[in-house]
Amino acid sequence: MSGVDDPLSPQLPVGPDASGGPEVPVGADVTRGATDGASILRAGESVLFIDEKQREYMRALKPGGSFHLRGGAFAADDLIGRPEGRRVKNSGGEMFLVLRPTYAQLIPNLPRRAQVIYPKDTGPILLWGDIGPGMRVLEAGTGPGALTMALLRAVGPTGSVTSYELRPEFIDMARGNVERFHGPAAPQWHVVNADVREGIAERGLDRIVLDMAEPWSVLAAAAISLRAGGVLVVYVPTVMQVKQVADQAPAAGFGAVYIFETMQRPWHSQGLSIRPEHRMVAHTGFLIICRRIVD
Repeated sequence: MSGVDDPLSPQLPVGPDASGGPEVPVGADVTRGATDGASILRAGESVLFIDEKQREYMRALKPGGSFHLRGGAFAADDLIGRPEGRRVKNSGGEMFLVLRPTYAQLIPNLPRRAQVIYPKDTGPILLWGDIGPGMRVLEAGTGPGALTMALLRAVGPTGSVTSYELRPEFIDMARGNVERFHGPAAPQWHVVNADVREGIAERGLDRIVLDMAEPWSVLAAAAISLRAGGVLVVYVPTVMQVKQVADQAPAAGFGAVYIFETMQRPWHSQGLSIRPEHRMVAHTGFLIICRRIVD
């Protein structure tokens, strides 16, 4: 996959409409099915291009600019204001499917200085952490903001996400990445530039998610900040970290400790052939789920 390019000189490609009909200019009126405007691509959005070999390329739609893909160019202005879900040709004649990236497609393309939590672990965090609309959630640390995006969508406008992050440069990067997915306004997101090991100011939280090197050092503070029955989710890459958390969680006020990892094996389907891919996404991290108990 590739990152976002700077604008280059404009070109005027052509492509077929979404229904598989004849080729038409990209800027032509082919908005069938886009009656509510939700399909319309807007300036500044990140857009995913998928070629005929299913290779993915993410680019930003910068007004007045253009970008190159595989020996041909696209003019951003010919895509802005048109619906996603179409097939278009670049100036070199190669066909691409144009879509907004899903969360799972966006995360591998995020600018980052630290490892992100990938979608195969994000899903279990949200489900096993039982994170939903209206909840008050705290995460530490923020990193590039990949998990932050998922948490903000899960809690919705009536909930809140508080992110503790010690490094200012990570905060700046997370803000930019969150803006890619949620737009410039995320009023339910609060960023605290502080070391979570020095204490958590919030009280009565519904959920806490820890993605840090020594999460056991925060267990006591997390227990004070979580409401009774609240869920603590810990994400760590090594078994030694798992052991430290599992051993210390009961003394800190946590019970119902559950530890697991997830593995992802894609499948290949083409013609009469269907088989597992030769590569799979195996170990990335362990998840530890705990509940705040009251004696």
